[in-house]
Amino acid sequence: MEVKNDLYDYGLKIYQDSKLFKFSLDSLLLAEFVDIKKSDRKLLDICSGNAPLPLIIGKNYDIEITGVEIQKKIYDLAIKSIKENNLTNIKMLNINAKDLKNYFPGNNFDIITCNPPFFKVSSSSLINENSEKAIARHELTITLKEIFDIVSFLLKENGTFYLVHRPERLEEIMDLARNLKLHVKEMIFVYSKLENNAIMVLIKMKKNAQLGVKIKSVVIDKNTKTYQNIFKEGQT
Repeated sequence: MEVKNDLYDYGLKIYQDSKLFKFSLDSLLLAEFVDIKKSDRKLLDICSGNAPLPLIIGKNYDIEITGVEIQKKIYDLAIKSIKENNLTNIKMLNINAKDLKNYFPGNNFDIITCNPPFFKVSSSSLINENSEKAIARHELTITLKEIFDIVSFLLKENGTFYLVHRPERLEEIMDLARNLKLHVKEMIFVYSKLENNAIMVLIKMKKNAQLGVKIKSVVIDKNTKTYQNIFKEGQT
């Protein structure tokens, strides 16, 4: 069933469907992680879902945003949310992100963001019977390597790529980044409790940048009242 919800405490409305894959904490934290400079003009959001990240950034910054979502039903929800919030700086593409080279020239975006499917597909994978949820969670339509290839092509020199993913795949992420000269500049590990393993990692990469990495951590639990500015200095 389609519903119109508050987008947490961001002063935005977002359309969702209980049968489809709803926006999650991953997208909110990724939006908070992104650092927009005055010189940044164009942002590409890959695997946008129903567009929580474009909505949050589009409300707060004067930047041209392109969101990409392969699933038509979820894309339609994103379009409704963009219109509901009167955000004219966001446009959506209903395509597979693998095909973006057919839509844009290389070295085109200042910033690229991505909250991708987290899980590889293998013979032992437990795939959700709901196709929309399966595509959102598993690499059925695009792989991590394919995402990195398109990012490397579309990102401007010294442009920034922001990714949220599972810590279990960090080694693979680092290898892909290194091979494509996307140098890791910052990582934030997200915990529900510090004594437990991290549940999420946010990674900032820059194309052909100098070496040097900052590593931070943040605890998000039932006492977390808002995600706004959660990564600002003094809060991590």
